[in-house]
Amino acid sequence: MEAYKQEFIKFMVESDVLKFGSFTLKSGRQSPFFMNAGAYVTGYQLKKLGEYYAQAIHDNFGDDFDVLFGPAYKGIPLAVVTAIAYHELYGKEVKYCCDRKEAKDHGADKGNLLGYEPQDGDRVIMVEDVTTSGKSIDETYPKVKAAADVEIKGLIVSLNRMEVGKGGVTTAQKEIEAKYGFPVASIVSMAEVVETLYNHEIDGKVVIDDELKAAIDAYYEQYGVR
Repeated sequence: MEAYKQEFIKFMVESDVLKFGSFTLKSGRQSPFFMNAGAYVTGYQLKKLGEYYAQAIHDNFGDDFDVLFGPAYKGIPLAVVTAIAYHELYGKEVKYCCDRKEAKDHGADKGNLLGYEPQDGDRVIMVEDVTTSGKSIDETYPKVKAAADVEIKGLIVSLNRMEVGKGGVTTAQKEIEAKYGFPVASIVSMAEVVETLYNHEIDGKVVIDDELKAAIDAYYEQYGVR
């Protein structure tokens, strides 16, 4: 596993973004872990987050893109900080674009989009925090395609939860790939999280002990891909 992935996993825990316990998800599932990208709140955290996304994008897609698109609301700061970090790390100027939940009907920037206005031929990478069902992509994909004749190169998320999607057969990421025809990548997967944190201490405390590991295994026995 690459060093930046291990660093990112620890960063999520230290930032109180990745939590372990008992959580009820929107799907109604009881999960032993939960990720909330909204907990990145400081300048340092956002700077580091952008760098991790930029490294993962470079590893998975190279420089073969022009625009980073972040679905509202959480995807907006993700696209912004990643565009900044990508330029700082790799010297490539990329643009950011986001959608609006409600179209703006006045001013010079009226419409459904915020930031850069995509042009025909642009190559776009979509940036999200975590994908469990693909619902947000279903909502935003038509907006991006309606803006211009763009090529969507792929989707990047921070954490692949590795759970079955809406179809109940394969993961949400695989469902998105099959439906839309572009690749979905992640900074880390939940398997890599467990590998890194099992019996590992952060700030003097074991993050995933035997009891929590058993709960995670039981969760994937029920909701993981077989």
